[in-house]
Amino acid sequence: MTDTYSALVNNPVGGFVAKNLGLPKPVPLDRYVEGAPLIDGAVLVGSAPGGRLGPSVATILAGADAHVDSRLDDEVRSPLGAAGVDAGVWNPEAPGSQRWKGLVFDATGITSSEQLRELWSFFHPTIRRLAPSGRLIVLGTPPEDCTEPRHATAQRALEGFVRAAGKECRYGATAQLTYVAPGAEERLESTLRFFLSPRSAYVCGQLARIGAGKDVPGIDWERPLHGKVALVTGASRGIGEAIARTLERDGAHVVGLDVPPLADDLEKVVSSIGGSAIVADITDPEAPAQICDELQAKHGGVDVVVHNAGVTRDKTLGGMDEERWSLLMDINLSSEERINDALIERDLLNDNGRVVCVSSMSGIAGNAGQTNYSTSKAGVIGMVQSMAPVFAERGATINAVAPGFIETQMTAAMPIGPREAGRRMNSLSQGGLPVDVAEAIAWFASPASTGLNGNVVRVCGQSLIGA
Repeated sequence: MTDTYSALVNNPVGGFVAKNLGLPKPVPLDRYVEGAPLIDGAVLVGSAPGGRLGPSVATILAGADAHVDSRLDDEVRSPLGAAGVDAGVWNPEAPGSQRWKGLVFDATGITSSEQLRELWSFFHPTIRRLAPSGRLIVLGTPPEDCTEPRHATAQRALEGFVRAAGKECRYGATAQLTYVAPGAEERLESTLRFFLSPRSAYVCGQLARIGAGKDVPGIDWERPLHGKVALVTGASRGIGEAIARTLERDGAHVVGLDVPPLADDLEKVVSSIGGSAIVADITDPEAPAQICDELQAKHGGVDVVVHNAGVTRDKTLGGMDEERWSLLMDINLSSEERINDALIERDLLNDNGRVVCVSSMSGIAGNAGQTNYSTSKAGVIGMVQSMAPVFAERGATINAVAPGFIETQMTAAMPIGPREAGRRMNSLSQGGLPVDVAEAIAWFASPASTGLNGNVVRVCGQSLIGA
């Protein structure tokens, strides 16, 4: 759907009016283009004294052929050189016009509140030099993995810093925090690549936690899902169609699933990407067995399961009949639990498998008139967190994305007031696209994302509503 406001304020006359009235001016975001570099511009890398992620960051940026700068006296220069990176020099004392597409800071060496000054020291002179659609990334240690209280306190403080910095970034730039558990340094690559790249265009102010996981296999970063089978529910239209097309782009054979009334639409989608279809109503008690039978007979199992199917049945709680509550809960939550249970019972999720769920900002912040929907989507988050250890025991992971305002047929039908509020009340001042949700799901689905388990990441442009 066309965002008329964005088009207006990005022409000369509208831009002048918006500036003088203090109106938000959303800018077009960089998004993934096939064949483009991981990041289109230089990356400035820094580290607090004693940081432990320098070698991993250096190896990742070297493999991505990124142009890298650092300070001459920064600890990170040594691992950059060891990785074969001919890093440029940033002298914060010298005037100049250096600009960067990415700012990456290893904060794992910060062990006290006094040392949080290292954040100011690195970002104070550089954040204004972040290019449009730039990336600000802080790397830390999970507070629960810190052995001293003051260390944990300082690392927890990074969350507030990144969320505030994300709201200060301009021109489509974003900020993210990644906690990397000790011993999980080699699991960083898929997350750092995602957060640096245009694939994370509508993700801002978010936290990813990386744990031990499994050994990361060799990856073709252009087609990381080559040879994998991915089941996508609700694949016939909207976000589900975008997920199916994105996973196919990344190399997967996509098995799309939708209800019988949408069978024709589903067939058009899967035929266009060389996939296959399962027509089923996921609320049918026999659906989990049908899905498992088809996956086993035709594919021998499944590597990626994306629980995307969902509905809204809005009504205030006092006026909501039992059917609106029960049917929605069955589609949005209970059916996912039953499918997961069947896959586990029949051992059909392949080694290093991925389950990715679509939650919602409504499940985090709640929404008037959506007690049923908000309950179901909060339940999805609960399922991800409670099932993460279960899947880890089987060498698999489960994570979720929580979309905010995404430009779909559903949001296009909203009244103009709520629609414009949804678009503007985030750090990027615009709605996201279905592909933005799909890109985050593809990140979780990657075989390299083995250290990501039990995460819930919002795809909302850093909405001002919710946690």
